[in-house]
Amino acid sequence: MLLETMTFEEVQAALADGRCDVIVPCGAVEQHGPHLPLDVDAVHADRLAVELAQRLGTALVAPTIRVGVSPHHMGFAGTISLRPETFEAVYTDYCQSLAAHGFRSILCFSAHGGNFAPLAEMAQRLDAAVGPDCRVVVYSDLLGLVDIWRSAVADAGGDPDGVGGHADVAESSVYAHLRPGQVRTERLVRGYSGPVDDAFLQRMFTGGVRAISETGIMGDPHGLSTAIGELCVQRVADALATHFTQRLEAVRTLP
Repeated sequence: MLLETMTFEEVQAALADGRCDVIVPCGAVEQHGPHLPLDVDAVHADRLAVELAQRLGTALVAPTIRVGVSPHHMGFAGTISLRPETFEAVYTDYCQSLAAHGFRSILCFSAHGGNFAPLAEMAQRLDAAVGPDCRVVVYSDLLGLVDIWRSAVADAGGDPDGVGGHADVAESSVYAHLRPGQVRTERLVRGYSGPVDDAFLQRMFTGGVRAISETGIMGDPHGLSTAIGELCVQRVADALATHFTQRLEAVRTLP
């Protein structure tokens, strides 16, 4: 199902067989506190895309757009950030290329919170750019994703109060699940522990993460486990599948 590992003949055959949906995941290369490497969001997006494709049964997976919109993390060494207009240009070129080959639904989601608002803002332009025979569908409910994490952490026996949305118990557990042995567990520290709501997100995206958390962490990674990580991945993939299935059904029933 991974587009980049297929030959052009195999892609043609998949399209002819009715696999006309394609997933375009995106992530980021940015700081995730002292205990996680910079590739957390890109690795997470890779896995969620595969999980989503397995649930849909009709989709191939395009290569993850690995670098995202991360200016609020630029106070930490190593972060690479695209301007929103660059991010949109890359996404537009991806979508137009895929539509030209005959894909009819392009499903876009992010594993990095900073990409959610840009994706939502450009969704209609992406849809217009691919022409009338293709549809671009975007998932952009960041607070909904954080709520899914809280529920999954609680159900897996963790502390949902440790969920803050970045390098926290949920995201740290996800990386422990996806990349065993790569979490620097001796470097775990607590980060920002206040509420995560629209007002907080606006303050974070405007003023930068370092102004809120010197560690770069939103929440608390203590108590992480691979069991929490696995459940977080499954729950988010379920939510993505439900969202895209509903949206595709709505689009396909239009006159």
